[in-house]
Amino acid sequence: VQLQASGGGLVQPGGSLRLSCSASGFSLDYRAIGWFRQAPGKEREWVSCISSGDGSTYYADSVKGRFTMSRDNAKNTVYLQMDSLKPEETAVYSCAAGLVYGTNCRDGPRYHYWGQGTLVTVSS
Repeated sequence: VQLQASGGGLVQPGGSLRLSCSASGFSLDYRAIGWFRQAPGKEREWVSCISSGDGSTYYADSVKGRFTMSRDNAKNTVYLQMDSLKPEETAVYSCAAGLVYGTNCRDGPRYHYWGQGTLVTVSS
């Protein structure tokens, strides 16, 4: 059972990246997926999530309108499209999976599976 985040890298301010969260050994169908980030010297921060059940999507105010989550069940993968990136969004981005409903998907400890993160660096 493994969850893996990928797609990070170096991007200029205002640029875009698409992160992937892929699972092996279990299905992401019906599971909530959360994206979190942790910048150097700071606490982990919730970014966005898709709820179990109705699949409602939630975004932190700081990324609303710029980040978009999507799910490809055939590939057992969830994506985070990040546009108009800012230098202060440099961080390690991690994904988590579990049965979490509604706005509770913002809460990291509710998740059962965590993947290793991927580093996103926003710099000119």
